[in-house]
Amino acid sequence: MNPLLGKLHPYPFERWRALTAGISPNPALRPISLGIGEPRHATPAFIEESIRGAMPGLSVYPPTAGDPALRQACAGWLQRRYAVAVDPATQVLPVNGTREALFALAQTVLDPTEGDAVVVCPNPFYQIYEGAALLGGAATAFANSDPARNFAPRWDQIDAATWARTRLVFVCSPGNPTGAVMPLDEWRTLFELSDRHGFVIASDECYSEIYFRDDAPLGGLQAAVALGRPDFRRLVMLTSLSKRSNVPGLRAGFVAGDAAILKQFLLYRTYHGSAMSPLVQAASIAAWNDEAHVVDNRNLYRTKFAQVTPVLAAQLDVALPDAGFYLWAAVPGGDDIAFGQQLLAQYNVAVLPGSLLARPAHGINPGQGRVRMALVATTAECLEAAHRIAEFTSIYKTSLR
Repeated sequence: MNPLLGKLHPYPFERWRALTAGISPNPALRPISLGIGEPRHATPAFIEESIRGAMPGLSVYPPTAGDPALRQACAGWLQRRYAVAVDPATQVLPVNGTREALFALAQTVLDPTEGDAVVVCPNPFYQIYEGAALLGGAATAFANSDPARNFAPRWDQIDAATWARTRLVFVCSPGNPTGAVMPLDEWRTLFELSDRHGFVIASDECYSEIYFRDDAPLGGLQAAVALGRPDFRRLVMLTSLSKRSNVPGLRAGFVAGDAAILKQFLLYRTYHGSAMSPLVQAASIAAWNDEAHVVDNRNLYRTKFAQVTPVLAAQLDVALPDAGFYLWAAVPGGDDIAFGQQLLAQYNVAVLPGSLLARPAHGINPGQGRVRMALVATTAECLEAAHRIAEFTSIYKTSLR
């Protein structure tokens, strides 16, 4: 067996199941889960229809590079969304969702024989970043989120010696779990560090289309063009249809950026067997070429967050995020595990403790004392959960005195 498998940590949900195994939730209340970030709005009918219409494609092997029409649809979306021009033949590659691509990109970029390579991750973070680094033979270093700076990662916590060994930096903007969007000045900082040390930046942007204010979140390629880097050197952005179009089961997205990196990534994927099904490609073309359903989906989240956030804010330290579909709430007393366990037991609502989404770094666990709530269900169900959480929190505060 690959000995590096032994370095992997249990997934946050696996850890949470173990921590709640002995809990019997209140049977008088129906269970409501705000724990898993799985979109539950309806899949648009035209996407389903495009799959049915593509059934003849099952009789052929699909190319790993994808159909030219799909790469053009992805490039067209980048142009409309970010005013960014890419070559669909060399700077775009379809992938089976960002989770698969994040992991595979790290295996392409990292040299497992190097021995002392480092991958820098935000903290809290999406678990795949760490797993991809460890199985690529690298160590991890963490930049803690800073609540005083809208949960922006503290890139200045990474010392010069670590930057010199860094081969890959994961960026998540809008962030999971905080919803924070990385501004242009932070991109400038990362690009300067990349030029100095030669590392690749992987920009995970799967939450980019769910936002609550007039200005759409800044993307990595967009930032590169604004800062005079139209070749996207050492930059790859990754995005997905899962959240944008409510198709998490489709496993469809794309990567775009530095043509030299994507050439090697395509080579890796060809051997890895990562070609996208013709059915998924047809659905993807339809989805990337349509924006009306995305606007409707965004409006559903805006309405939901506008109703739910004030209910929770009456009892918890929580605010509307920049983007994404999570609320990142501070809990009274600072014990996110105990808060989540008692909430489940007494009110049958599941949330995810923030400490399970982070690693201790620079003297603290930056997720400790917070919980992540995924507002993916209907507005009515999320509102019911919010009222239960608010009632529980009021009682919980009293028990801490």
